[in-house]
Amino acid sequence: MEIILDKKPKNPIIIEGFPGFGFVSTIATEFLIEHLNAKPIGRIESNHIMPMVAMHNSKLIEPLGIFYDNVHNIIISHAITNITGLEWDIADKLSTLAKDLNAREVISLEGVASNNEEIRAFFYTNINKAAEALKKIKLEPLKEGIIMGVTGALLLKAKYPITAIFVETHSQLPDSRSAAKIIEILDKYLNLKVDYKPLLEKAEQFEAKLKTLMEQSNKAKEEKEKKELTYFG
Repeated sequence: MEIILDKKPKNPIIIEGFPGFGFVSTIATEFLIEHLNAKPIGRIESNHIMPMVAMHNSKLIEPLGIFYDNVHNIIISHAITNITGLEWDIADKLSTLAKDLNAREVISLEGVASNNEEIRAFFYTNINKAAEALKKIKLEPLKEGIIMGVTGALLLKAKYPITAIFVETHSQLPDSRSAAKIIEILDKYLNLKVDYKPLLEKAEQFEAKLKTLMEQSNKAKEEKEKKELTYFG
């Protein structure tokens, strides 16, 4: 596995979001890419990722893309494919990327399962100033919980400034409302001047698009596995 970049910004903020509960991190990163007008600058390549590419509005969408917002000096990782089993490798590469670019902060976005009616958000950070800023916007530190996936691996490896934002989601289905909560938090925390309300207004559109992409990805994986079984059988 390797990260291939066309440009290497110095001292960026790196925002990572990989498919998880409610796909809130995937929806949030896609919304950020669109509304910050972030441009593709690279991708994560691996022989263990399904060899597929999605098409949207006649444009290719990398399964694991890297985008850059030069106005705010933010790198955004965006995933539309299943990464189960690759979490440690991805965390290794993102950790190396953070060190190579001297990233001033890595921000991980995660959805956590909840049955609460109100959407609550929590954080973890190893940066004192970040903790103070997040408390000012009414976020509470996460006191108890299990953190898995790429975020869990990154937190275990972190020898660099890192912040994780956790937002409750009510289902495994695409949840734009919880994703909008993440955007609202990031907007206040990073002063992005991005309005999260369009995400709520376009919730069904974002959810349908993501659901279609994920279904196509899973279907391609199933067809590949069937062909392999036929070949070896």
